[in-house]
Amino acid sequence: MQPDKQHEPCYRAPQSTKVAIYTDVTYTDASAALAALADTYGIATSYWSADGDHITVSDDTLLKTLRALDVHVDPTEESCRAAIQHFHDEAFARPLPPCVVAIQGDAHHINVHVHDGATADVTLTLEDGSQRTIQQVENWAEPRTIDGITWGEATFVLPEDLPLGWHTLHLHSVDGGSEGTDGDEGDAAGVDNQGIEPLTASCDVVITPRRLSTADRYVEHPVGGVMAQLYSVRSEESWGIGDFHDLAELARITAEHAHADFLLINPLHAAEPFPPIENSPYLPTTRRFINPLYIHVESIPEYADLDSETRGRIDALAAPLKDSNHSPDYIRRDPIYSAKLYALRQIHALPRSPERDAAYQDYLAHEGHGLDDFARWCAAQENRDDDATIDFYRWLQWICDQQFHAASAAAYDAGMSIGIMADLAVGVHPGGADATNLAGVLAPGASVGAPADGYNQNGQDWSQPPWHPRKLAEAGYRPWRDMLRTVLRHSGGIRVDHILGLFRLWWIPRGQSPLTGTYVHYDYNALVGILALEAERAGAVVIGEDLGTFEQWVQDVLAARGIMGTSILWFERSPSVDGPRHQDEYRSLALSSVTTHDLPPTAGYLYGEHIALRDRLGLLIRDTETENSEDLAWQNRILARIGEYGLFDGTALDGHDFDGAARDERGDITDLLVAMHRYIAGTPSALTCTSLVDMVGDIKAQNQPGTTHDLYPNWCIPLCDATNTPILIHDLPALPLFRAVAEASRRR
Repeated sequence: MQPDKQHEPCYRAPQSTKVAIYTDVTYTDASAALAALADTYGIATSYWSADGDHITVSDDTLLKTLRALDVHVDPTEESCRAAIQHFHDEAFARPLPPCVVAIQGDAHHINVHVHDGATADVTLTLEDGSQRTIQQVENWAEPRTIDGITWGEATFVLPEDLPLGWHTLHLHSVDGGSEGTDGDEGDAAGVDNQGIEPLTASCDVVITPRRLSTADRYVEHPVGGVMAQLYSVRSEESWGIGDFHDLAELARITAEHAHADFLLINPLHAAEPFPPIENSPYLPTTRRFINPLYIHVESIPEYADLDSETRGRIDALAAPLKDSNHSPDYIRRDPIYSAKLYALRQIHALPRSPERDAAYQDYLAHEGHGLDDFARWCAAQENRDDDATIDFYRWLQWICDQQFHAASAAAYDAGMSIGIMADLAVGVHPGGADATNLAGVLAPGASVGAPADGYNQNGQDWSQPPWHPRKLAEAGYRPWRDMLRTVLRHSGGIRVDHILGLFRLWWIPRGQSPLTGTYVHYDYNALVGILALEAERAGAVVIGEDLGTFEQWVQDVLAARGIMGTSILWFERSPSVDGPRHQDEYRSLALSSVTTHDLPPTAGYLYGEHIALRDRLGLLIRDTETENSEDLAWQNRILARIGEYGLFDGTALDGHDFDGAARDERGDITDLLVAMHRYIAGTPSALTCTSLVDMVGDIKAQNQPGTTHDLYPNWCIPLCDATNTPILIHDLPALPLFRAVAEASRRR
């Protein structure tokens, strides 16, 4: 439609009664109409499997996925056709988009809808409160009559020089002629000349960076780091599980003795407010707030104010837990958390100094309603709603925030350039706080998971409710923003688990097999853009875990936005020749490592533990012999590739022929570990990372994807060496293997 030159930036739509008819489209049958409807809502009707097979999604899955998106239709051609029409009508009868996410420097166009013949005044309020004018451009779209109201469309373009941040777009429209906008008595009364109330609307406008700049320095000057499962890494003073005090010590030791510029840890998201609690850090009750299980009780200033009797009781509770630091037994979170909660409730009841109380009040004001909602949910799990209980759960988050900040400061003080790198889980527990408090932007009728692949041939169901794409947009993506801000507050970097989920997620209709799922697509420009914006503001690097089944363009998009990918030695194939990736072929914009937390430690992987474990658990579809044969052949090709670079020189493996070698015929495990980590350290990747379990020779997997605790003790394995002897933080510098792998991993 052509702009109204007389009333810029207003527009007047031409009078028309034309209706867009989507119901006139001809489909071959009801299945074709259902597929068209699914496609309209971003549901994949087919996909390529990990084996390269083209899979057509069943009508049953499409129908159930539509219902999870609140699209309730009958599996008939007429019903699907009407639903498609409704989708388009609803969009055209909406004055403003739910949210506008644009890239800084782009001339982003926004379509505005008002009653046919009405004016449209559009203004923009910036984050700092200042105002900007918005230019209208031509739009010749025909008006549409929807439910008896004729709507027109106009287009406005955002200025290219808008600053990064969260701004607000405003629309004011008056029917019945331009006189209603000239300040006459009728308009002053809030109506136009014909007595029709003006149409007003607003929406967020998010200006995101074209490219996240934080990784640039590391592309030019690569650095290395260490990754660890915090709960597994203990000291003499731990209560049977790693805590924030241990985090600070681990950061200091890895910086000083392993040349680490960052420490990547498991997600610290909050679990249940009291036992029993979920073991998996990737199935939290909320991704915004922190698990108080990691609090170091003795580091709370008010701990010193406890009376001797109370401290005696706390010490008695802590003593057997501290003794367990020297045991290789599985970590038992429930008794640990019960003891800590007792101690924390005693400390919470004590008065705070004026300075401490002022800091607490500042924290409460900063976190606002999100913290209040979370604390009320926690209290409700106790069947309590009194102020003291609610305040206790708010206070726990304050303590977590303080101790995480202290650990982060310790990492920087030790010389780390990035510091603590947080991990962001894919989703949340279906019965948790976020599932309740953010129910309006989730799709509880579906569960997130993964299709079948070589490592999980039955697929995976993570039980987590996915973001509802449309409802998240309706909320202006604020839940996504708020979560990112909290996670990034004390982190120099963030690893986004399964970042492919910002593009598409594998949705499984509740109660069905993962094999019956399909992909649902998201507005990745919005989700990735907001991620880049919040990371840019926090000065944090972003690593996307881009493993699994995906299309190449996804990695291209992430790289173009300055988001690093993930490369694992075992999974990397050369783009130029048949075989493992050459050292110089690794991506520069990536975090590269030998292994990942979803695989056994490298020593265990070399021994074939990943196959033996899945065989014991009944997770293999193919026979064990075939799995072992193919895996061993690929491992040997990787070791041969490493040998081509002379990385076995000076060892008994110098010139060793790995072709056809059995697992126990490949030499000393230390020589293998050192060479593999030297290989990764020599890649052009901006970041490389060494797993702490590889530095102590552990062989036990922290997690076996696709299993529950009754099958395998996921996320409960303490840090041990190859002999199953527990390793404490202060043991690390003296370990020959730790020193050897640390030196091999050093970036030069």
